[in-house]
Amino acid sequence: MNPSAFSLKLLHPKYWPVWLLAVPLLVLAACLPWPVQQRMGRGLGWLVWRVIGQRRRDTETNIALCFPEKSPQEQADMVRDIFRNAGISIFETANAWLRPIGYYDRRVTIEGLAHLQQALQQGRGVLLLGAHYSFVDLCGLLAMRYFPIDTVYRPQNNAALEWLIVRLRRRIYQYQIDHDNMRLLIRALKENHVVWYTPDQDFGLKQGVFAPFFGVNAATLTSPRRLQKINRSPVLFVHFRRAGLDERYEMLITPPLEDFPTEDITADATRINQVLETLIRRSPTQYMWYHRRFKTRPPGETMPYPRKRRHLKQLAKAEAARRKEQDQ
Repeated sequence: MNPSAFSLKLLHPKYWPVWLLAVPLLVLAACLPWPVQQRMGRGLGWLVWRVIGQRRRDTETNIALCFPEKSPQEQADMVRDIFRNAGISIFETANAWLRPIGYYDRRVTIEGLAHLQQALQQGRGVLLLGAHYSFVDLCGLLAMRYFPIDTVYRPQNNAALEWLIVRLRRRIYQYQIDHDNMRLLIRALKENHVVWYTPDQDFGLKQGVFAPFFGVNAATLTSPRRLQKINRSPVLFVHFRRAGLDERYEMLITPPLEDFPTEDITADATRINQVLETLIRRSPTQYMWYHRRFKTRPPGETMPYPRKRRHLKQLAKAEAARRKEQDQ
């Protein structure tokens, strides 16, 4: 979709960091040669790993839960590599938004494109399920080298940043669909579009169920089965990974899911998670493990992540108020 019209409200001083800092740095990052981007990205990832303790601890928790077969040292090495990849992805995102469209023409290979082309011949659109890999917007650019693609995303809280990102992504995606805008998502499928949807984050149980993900119960969205029932769109999966250090990328598209959905909502969610897990294991440290994938827990289970600082402050404030009330 086209970005909303620019508003003078976006020039408010609270948005100046976006215009005066983020934009120049983004342009500068995209101008650097890949070897420099890679070294700076790895260094930036190391800095975040060292400084932002909450993200590091969340990542360590996820890796310990999902890769219990790894030794503590192997898990620690994975965590550091995840942050190195996250740092590099900042430059990959700048490249996806600002470098010439044809820059990646000879830097990406694809396997399974025929599965997607055959699915599109049904005329009911394709629901292309994937995961949150660290270089997520570059994934979209790599895909659109082979086929037009829409994306479902969560809008930014910062209005200026949201306007900027939507505008920069316009050259990649046909429709940029707010994750709450199911009407537009269904419309895209009815128009025989390929809609890239990432159902791998924890949005609670309002529209989800518990299903195992890397052997751990996780709140899992059930929207893929609902969308398939509405439009009978084929459901395929896509995986992206950076292959080595020479700025080459690989895409893999799976055959359509057969006998999906079933009458068992939990079995369907489990099946989605199993395929995503298999694909993520192809390049596990290029996945965004720093999200709180397991924050929603079944009754009786405690959340595995340390409480955020603001939550601790809120608890302390509530406890102080309770004691003050008792004293009175």
